[in-house]
Amino acid sequence: MTRVAAIDCGTNSIRLLIADAHQGRLTDVVRLMRVVRLGEGVDATGEFSAAALERTLTATREYAELIVQHDVDAIRFVATSATRDAANRDVFIDGVRELLGVEPEVISGDEEAALSFQGAASVLNLRESDSLLVVDLGGGSTEFVMGNANGVTAARSMDMGCVRFTEKYLLTNPPTADETAAATEAARKLIQTASNEVPLSQATALVGVAGSVTTITAHALNLPEYQADAIHGAELPPQQVADACTSLLTMTRSERAALPYMHPGRVDVIGAGALIWQTIIDELATRTHGRVAATITSEHDILDGIALSIASTERH
Repeated sequence: MTRVAAIDCGTNSIRLLIADAHQGRLTDVVRLMRVVRLGEGVDATGEFSAAALERTLTATREYAELIVQHDVDAIRFVATSATRDAANRDVFIDGVRELLGVEPEVISGDEEAALSFQGAASVLNLRESDSLLVVDLGGGSTEFVMGNANGVTAARSMDMGCVRFTEKYLLTNPPTADETAAATEAARKLIQTASNEVPLSQATALVGVAGSVTTITAHALNLPEYQADAIHGAELPPQQVADACTSLLTMTRSERAALPYMHPGRVDVIGAGALIWQTIIDELATRTHGRVAATITSEHDILDGIALSIASTERH
């Protein structure tokens, strides 16, 4: 058994998983998330702000202390969309290296997609005949990954995420009809581009991962609080998801903040996440002629994939 520490640093949040890995399975020891909005303003300025760097490195320092406390054997720190785009990413990378003693990896969209699929698939019983579409809806990018029991068959990462779309399109609270229409059209075009490499029409099942999707699922289930056990594995009909997405998109900020399962760091960006998720579901329904009758939500995602990748490397 190997104790591993995986850190996923995205555009909106930074997450830690300390787990014991054995024979391709993970047993959680610590699982944490901090919303640090590292990618705030990156789409407009092309670089990280000093405040965003400070928030993220503060969270990294907290994680470093926990890693020492729990006597971890191996660490992997993965940075994704915002760090790929930032001109001053070396400042961030140097700070992480100093705190953790490991080299942070700025991975490609394709590797991000593969790790997301590995994490989601690790808790599903896939068959070789399946064509599972995993969608990882992040802050700066969305990964579309098709695969089966043998692994990934096609993947594409697109610059479409809840932070990016909030800053670019949804500038009013709640957004205007014109803003919503522009964002929806942009999402459709990006999904079309993704479909040139990922055969969405062949999907037999849809799994959504990451914070936007899990929060939308909590809203659809009308939970009294954020309950990971109720959210994980939830299979919802498209109309129930559509109603939840429309509700979140059209709420005021104060209404969203009052929801008992809403993380404070998602209040400002969940509307864009809902719009993107709804557009993906609508496009998939059209392309599969309604064959995918439900959306499945997974609490296991790229973070689990990172942890499993460390364990695999350690075995070899």
